[in-house]
Amino acid sequence: MEAVNRRTMLALGLTTAATPLIAWATPAAAQTYGPDEGEEIGPGVRVVALGERASVIPAYKMVKLRDVVIQPGAKTPDNMMKNDMLCHMTEGELSVVQNEKKFTVKKGDVWTCANADTTEGTQNTSNSVAIMRVIDLMTA
Repeated sequence: MEAVNRRTMLALGLTTAATPLIAWATPAAAQTYGPDEGEEIGPGVRVVALGERASVIPAYKMVKLRDVVIQPGAKTPDNMMKNDMLCHMTEGELSVVQNEKKFTVKKGDVWTCANADTTEGTQNTSNSVAIMRVIDLMTA
């Protein structure tokens, strides 16, 4: 067995001390789904339920979390929103038509929809899968 000198101990100590910082600074991997996960709601469009819980916000009885996975070229039809919701693009890019107004959402963008006041349809015009995370704010 070799003798351990101060230089070796210092190097070992610095390496050990830096390890948690390196792990902390590494970004989280994006959520991915297999081709059969969730429920298919249209060609190239799947909904993956992630969870739900009773709400402590007085206006809402329940909150639900889901991902809408949209393959390249796929689209969702125009729908009247049945509840208030918050949407977040976790991956990819979508073209959105909301109340006849067109806009593009990219990874990291956030937008909202209002119950019975918002009609929205989306289309994935990119070459990669788009994942729209939705927080449904349920009154019933």
